[in-house]
This record gives sequence, structure tokens and C-alpha cells, in this order.
Amino acid sequence: MTISSNIKKLRTSRDWTQEQLADKIGVTRSTVTQWETGWSQPRMGAVEKLANAFNVTVAEIVSDGNISLPPGAIVPSIPRKAYAPLLGRVHAGDAQAPDIIEDNVALPYEIWDRHREGYFLQVEGSCMSKVYPEGCYIFVDRRMEPQNGSIAVVSIDGDDYVMRRLYRGANTMILSPDSWEDGYEDIVISEGDDHTVAFEGVVVWFQASKEME
Repeated sequence: MTISSNIKKLRTSRDWTQEQLADKIGVTRSTVTQWETGWSQPRMGAVEKLANAFNVTVAEIVSDGNISLPPGAIVPSIPRKAYAPLLGRVHAGDAQAPDIIEDNVALPYEIWDRHREGYFLQVEGSCMSKVYPEGCYIFVDRRMEPQNGSIAVVSIDGDDYVMRRLYRGANTMILSPDSWEDGYEDIVISEGDDHTVAFEGVVVWFQASKEME
């Protein structure tokens, strides 16, 4: 079987229309039509998206049915990907209001599966550079309650966001930097201070910006 017939067989076996498949992988219906008729072939990035959508291996998309493997051969599989929303930027330094971004960032399926309500923020500033370099994408689980030592995203006084390592005392909360550079200080919030603090989640994974190119 050819790539075109493989795509059509997988699509029809799931009772999807061409438009439904196109929506799942972010292309137009006419593109799917061209693939299924053999007028054009999907590039490797599109093949990976097709494999993810159908929950099959890349080999099942591109196989012509004539591939034979020796007994005991290990067939490599392409890691499954998922996508989570990129909601804005978080400042690793002084607190500031977050920018709003409408985009999506890829991550390993296994990470997303454990943190399905997670979201991405892009790091600005270098006060957490020992763990999260400026420009990287941090994946935040909004459902997790930060513990001592967790790296948390915090909203201060209703709208300002900051990412710091959290330490709790008996009557004090410390948001501490972890930077290769000097000049950053702890944010100390004591009981009775006139500040509202809300936790926006715990950082559970990150993606270096160059790996996204």
C-alpha cells in the first residue's frame, strides 16, 4: 500500500471526514485530498502529526506493505507528541503583569498525560537561570500545590506574575532566586503584609527555546 492509501484507510476506519482529519493535524481539507489521491505527499513533520492523530507508528503511515524484518527485530517508534497552550510570559526577576500569547507548544505525550491541565509560559529575565534559562518554555501544572523547594508561578496582588523557588516559614513565605548572576534578592512576604498571593501552578517540565526551532 502507498502513503496515500494508508492515510485514506486509517481515516475511513475511524469514520473521520477529510475535514475532521485536517482539523486534527492543522492543515486544510484540500491538503488531505491531495495526500489521499497521491497528488502530493506529506512531509515528515506532517507524517508525525498523522501518526499521532491515528495513534499509530510512522512506519504504518509510510509502509508500502512489502517491508520484511528479521525475527526479533526491534522496530523504533516515534515519540508521541501533545500540545499545550502558551498563555504568556513570566518574568524571572521583578514581578510584572504577564503578556498574553495565543499559541501552542509541543511536548512529550507522557508529560502532558500526567498534567493535562498544564500550560506553557515563556521565561523572561535571568533570576532563575541556574534551572530555567531565559527564553525557555516552562510547563506549569495549575493543579499542583507547591511544596518547600518547589519552583512556583505566583500572582502577586491580583495581576503580577513571578517565578521563584518557594520556601515557607512559620509566618513567612520566601520567593527565592536561583541565578548565576548577582543582584537578585528574595521576595519576602510575612503574615499581615498588605499583599494578596495566589499560586498559579508548579513548574513540572521545560523546553529550551532552541529546541522549538
